[in-house]
Amino acid sequence: MHAAYGGVVPELASRDHIRRLVPLIESVFKEGGRSLCEIDAIAVTHGPGLGGALLVGSSVAAGLGAALGKPVIGVHHLEGHLLSPLLSRPRPDFPFVALLVSGGHTQLMAVERLGQYQLLGETVDDAAGEAFDKTASLLGLSYPGGPALSKLAETGNPGRFKLPRPMVASGDLDFSFSGLKTAAMTLIRKAEANSTFDVQSRADVAAEFQAAVVDVLVTKSLAALKSTGLTRLVVSGGVGANKSLREKLTRAVRRRGVAVFYPPMELCTDNGAMIAFAAAMRLAEDPALLENSDISFNIKPRWALEEISVG
Repeated sequence: MHAAYGGVVPELASRDHIRRLVPLIESVFKEGGRSLCEIDAIAVTHGPGLGGALLVGSSVAAGLGAALGKPVIGVHHLEGHLLSPLLSRPRPDFPFVALLVSGGHTQLMAVERLGQYQLLGETVDDAAGEAFDKTASLLGLSYPGGPALSKLAETGNPGRFKLPRPMVASGDLDFSFSGLKTAAMTLIRKAEANSTFDVQSRADVAAEFQAAVVDVLVTKSLAALKSTGLTRLVVSGGVGANKSLREKLTRAVRRRGVAVFYPPMELCTDNGAMIAFAAAMRLAEDPALLENSDISFNIKPRWALEEISVG
């Protein structure tokens, strides 16, 4: 639906959510052999994100909560991503450094425990996943472009073209990918103008772009581990499924005696399991939530992760 526009159209997304959400809930319970009366609580993403889409989810959750007499627990979208590697085996123990890298976010966090998060660094412009999608579009790849670019990069030579590694020597833990995207655009247009941009050239640019992003993410992650003194790294978010990132990051941290954890591949992109799991962890921490239902349409399109806390 969104591919025709090269990205998510908020109004179309929220209308599609209205159409799909109730049939989806019904099919999930049928497939799982469960009934609504068996649940203890309802978890719903309150933010951050697109207001219309958040409102659809929040209104359905509030309606179910009121009808069933069940508590509704609002979850921070990024906390869901942050905790999703705890669904893997083996699972990491607290504390750890988290690299949260997706289409909308690129952040490094120090995670002391559930609800105690310190922002170490974040992107000052485009997120890594956003840069992947935009560069994929420049290469003529269909939306969503990140996975398509990574697949194309598998047949390319990352050393043929040269792209910058932004902010690797900035002395902080922030990221910037807008300039990298612009450099890729300049490179592509120059090659096209010279009629030298063949199929292999496209693959080589994709490989170099991916290598540049991965190099930056690995360098900053190592710097975050060093600055905090922590010996566990957790990677989450859609870009966390990138094969090249997993391979290079795993090699780099293990040479330094650091353990790295990833969520299962199917739980890297946005999913309901991570939201349910985050709510379940908060219930375990504070059982009183079962008595304090929030059935208001309390959405937060802009919501910093550091603002949330337990109890």
